Amino acid sequence: MAVMGLQPPQSPILVQILEEPARETTVVDVLVGALGLTGVLLLTAVVLGAAFGGLLILYRTIQARRTPYTGEAGDTPHIV
Repeated sequence: MAVMGLQPPQSPILVQILEEPARETTVVDVLVGALGLTGVLLLTAVVLGAAFGGLLILYRTIQARRTPYTGEAGDTPHIV
């Protein structure tokens, strides 16, 4: 206890943190974000649709070349 009395009193250290004010979100910000997300989804749908459509056409073309339509009874034509 005697050692505590020999220490000089310490003044508190105050740290003031200054934060920049948060930027307000406006209606325009929300609309631009929504249109951006919609554009990405639309572009993805178009690219995937074109890819799957191309694969389907390629598959049908290969299938038609493998077993051509002969015109016999029970033979169904392949749609290309």
